[in-house]
Amino acid sequence: MNSKPRIPRDPGAPPAPATNPKAHLRSSLLNARRALADDARAQWDGAICARLLDWCAARDIAALGVYWPLRGEPDLRPAYAALAARGVRLALPVVLEKAAPLAFSAWTPGEAMRKDGMGVAVPAALRLQACPPAILLPCLGYNGGRLRLGYGGGYYDRTLAQAPRPATAGIAYACLAADFAGDAHDIALDAIITENGIL
Repeated sequence: MNSKPRIPRDPGAPPAPATNPKAHLRSSLLNARRALADDARAQWDGAICARLLDWCAARDIAALGVYWPLRGEPDLRPAYAALAARGVRLALPVVLEKAAPLAFSAWTPGEAMRKDGMGVAVPAALRLQACPPAILLPCLGYNGGRLRLGYGGGYYDRTLAQAPRPATAGIAYACLAADFAGDAHDIALDAIITENGIL
């Protein structure tokens, strides 16, 4: 018996897919976030809201791109209402086409919403505008270099690659810090805000 396989692999066939470490990490972090206890999540959301309000006040933020929470992301809607009461103009991201930067629609807390084709809440009446000068990015995970791990669609990466680049704050639970290497297209965020502090 020799070491040659009985059925050789077709030389024209694609190689077997390699394990994608980021895909595995995304799955692991998403499961960890979904498993968080409701009472802990509510307490942490409150702490992140307070830190976000401080971050915006310290930078005199007048317009901010925010996000609508999904998949267990920190729910910052109380902070959004407080920011709107301060006169901060808010905008929500909108996907107009795949493999493109995000668009943004002006948004006021409490206005009518609808779900887009990806199941994400957007204003029922879109009022498209330029990318705000500062945006919040929900993080599935993050590392010590302030690199964000998202869901892999690349929408925020393409948005940040545009000029002028907005100020950025990633939003995450502290327990989702992870050790991962960045890719060539990854852009470090200006801050990561968690319930424990600002990185």
